[in-house]
Amino acid sequence: MRVLIVTAGSWGDVAPYTGLGTRLRSAGHEVTIATHSRFDDAVTARGLGFRPLPLDPREELASAAGQGLARAVSAPVAMARLVGMARQFIPRLTEGVVAAVRQGADVLLSSTLTDPMCSALGEATGLPAIGVYLQPIEPTGAFPPLVTGARSFGPYGNRLAARAMRTATDRVFAPAVSELRRELGLPAPRFGGPLGLPHGRTVLHGFSPTVVRRPADWPEAHEVCGYWWPATRPDWRPEPRLLDFLDAGPPPVFVGFGSFVTADAERLSALVSEALRRAKVRGIVQAGWSGLHAEGDELLTVQEVPHAWLFPRTAAVVHHAGAGTTAAGLRAGVPAVPVPVQLDQHFWAARLHSLGVSGPPIRYQRLTATRLAAAVSAATRTPALATRARQLAAALSREDGAARVLTALERLS
Repeated sequence: MRVLIVTAGSWGDVAPYTGLGTRLRSAGHEVTIATHSRFDDAVTARGLGFRPLPLDPREELASAAGQGLARAVSAPVAMARLVGMARQFIPRLTEGVVAAVRQGADVLLSSTLTDPMCSALGEATGLPAIGVYLQPIEPTGAFPPLVTGARSFGPYGNRLAARAMRTATDRVFAPAVSELRRELGLPAPRFGGPLGLPHGRTVLHGFSPTVVRRPADWPEAHEVCGYWWPATRPDWRPEPRLLDFLDAGPPPVFVGFGSFVTADAERLSALVSEALRRAKVRGIVQAGWSGLHAEGDELLTVQEVPHAWLFPRTAAVVHHAGAGTTAAGLRAGVPAVPVPVQLDQHFWAARLHSLGVSGPPIRYQRLTATRLAAAVSAATRTPALATRARQLAAALSREDGAARVLTALERLS
């Protein structure tokens, strides 16, 4: 079966699908990923087909609008700024998705951001279209909507807040999706499902039920499968300087902010260096999209290093609480220091704290060397956090998230 996985966003929105794709390929399917051209080499190096989508997510995050989103100090402000950004790029993204799908496929697997377009294309062409989400966006009373973080409004309030968020999202997608449906000869969309999608369709979620239990009030066809672990490039090898650093002392603390782009990388790099010095720990700092840099006898800066390889060799991981990095830290069985910046990162950061593998999250907008040093000290010197992290890692090792996707594809054969 020719499987086309369509996803957009940062590397964290692509990496899990490389693991899912290689697993589907090993089962005999022909797998192609449609995503931004920035990730062409990363996808093809893992033996998967590639189709380009427009936009460069790093440039979008580095733009004035992207920096405004990162500086948002509340969920309503962040949502308003995200809506403004999305209105600019959704039409272009829709055109790219249409072009990618028209190159041919037998089944469409689409991420949260591309699902409204893929659902319409599937309806018009008769192709099966399955949602494969990395975040729980369906309204529920079990927890608050993603961008509000840890604060619960109670079962009724959580559902009400999530529906309000959905309404805002629908307004972003409605013009492009409505125009696409007109071009495809389809009736106007009846918005009211997640992102304007019809009720009753299959949606598979690539996170662990150990981390986020499937809410009882979700639609029956919504499943929580387990994580889809990113595939490592077969040609990747650790640099000798990294191996030497790891061998030269006790396990270091990892610090990385992934795809977050700050306008002041020098300030953040200095803050991280000072925090690690105060906590009296060695550190490995990942440059990431911000280009962080911190070097010294006890500090090393690295570029892209597979989290699955590096995290088990660390004492704790300081990160922006993106979905993928959160999962990698849990899989490694080490304590976390979540520093969420925006959007769903607040949700995952709150999850880490509630699961007992981290202290309270530190919002990036309130990050100081003093606060970070205290959090790192607690993460590396609190045995209960390490014990709980190992317990969760053992539970995750028994799950097989990709198997549920394979089962869904077998039903289509």
